[in-house]
Amino acid sequence: MDKELFSKLSEITDEEKTILREKNGIDKTIYMSDTDGIIDSGKLLEEGKLITYRPHTRFVHFPEHGHNYIEVVYMCSGSTHHVIDGNDIYLSEGELLFLSKKARQEIYPAGENDIAVNFIILPEFFSESIKMLGNDPSPLHDFVIDSLVGAGDGPSYLHFKVSDILPIQNLIENLIWSLEKHEPNMRNINRITMGVLFLQLLNNTERVVFQTSDKDHKLMMSVLGYIEDNYANGELKDLASLLHYDTFWLSKEIKRISSHTYSELVMSKRLDQACFLLTNTRMKIIDISMKVGYENVSYFHRIFGKRFGMSPRQYRISR
Repeated sequence: MDKELFSKLSEITDEEKTILREKNGIDKTIYMSDTDGIIDSGKLLEEGKLITYRPHTRFVHFPEHGHNYIEVVYMCSGSTHHVIDGNDIYLSEGELLFLSKKARQEIYPAGENDIAVNFIILPEFFSESIKMLGNDPSPLHDFVIDSLVGAGDGPSYLHFKVSDILPIQNLIENLIWSLEKHEPNMRNINRITMGVLFLQLLNNTERVVFQTSDKDHKLMMSVLGYIEDNYANGELKDLASLLHYDTFWLSKEIKRISSHTYSELVMSKRLDQACFLLTNTRMKIIDISMKVGYENVSYFHRIFGKRFGMSPRQYRISR
C-alpha cells in the first residue's frame, strides 16, 4: 500500500486517544442514533453520499451490534477477531469481510498495528456494480441481490481470503485512495472500481467463506472449483466419481445448498466465459460456442439470447 496512505490510516485518532485515556469503551453516540444496537449510516455518511470509509477504531471492544447499511472490512495490516452470527472470524492482512444488514457483529479489541478500513455502503451503491457481476450463481451474487431487494435468502457475511490476489489488493487501495482524495468523477470511478472488484472476487469463488455448515461449504467449493476447471466438458457423473458420491445424491445436495442445479451452474459459467471471449478475442462465434462446450451452435445462440436479450454478435458489437 502507498506509504502516505498507510501512514494516514495508522494515525491514532482523537476517538482512540480518548479510549486509551479514559478506558470507558466505545462512545455509542458516535455510531448510533438510539439504544437499539444498530450502527446508523446517518452518523457516518455525509448527506447524499452512498459510500465512505473510516479506519476501524482500535483498543476497544465493540459489543454485539447490527448495521443499517452494508459494511465491507479490509484488513490493511495485522488482524482482527470478529464474531458474526455466532461464528468466529479471524480477518488477516489483505482479507475482505462483507457484512449484510441482517448480520450481527461483535469485534474484539485491535492493537495499534492492526489497521483495518471499514467501508460504509448504502445498498443503492451496488445498483451499477451488480450489472457487471451478471447472473452467474455465486455467494457474492446472492449477497448483493439480497442487499438490494431484501430477499432474505443471501448469506449474512462473506469472508474473502484473497491476500495473495494482487488485482484485488490494488482495487481496494484504489477505492480508498479515491474516497480519500475526492477526485473528479469520483462517484463513477468508485462504482466502476467496485464492479471490477466484484468480477475479480467472482474469479476467486473458492476463496470465500460464508455461513453454511462446514460440510456444505466444503462441498460447494469443490463443485464450483470443478466447474471452473471443467466447464466445457465436465459432467456431474464425473464429479460424483471424483468426490466418491452417488450422482443422484450429489445432484440433490447441489440444488439444496445453492438453489441451482448442476446444469444451471455449468451453463452460467459457460455463458460467462463466452462473454469474455466475445469481448476480448476475435474468435469466430462458432469457435467460441465449441470452446465453451456447445457443439450445437443453434442451441448456443438460443440460450445466449434468452439470458442476455441479444445474439452473441450483437453482444460483441455492443462492447
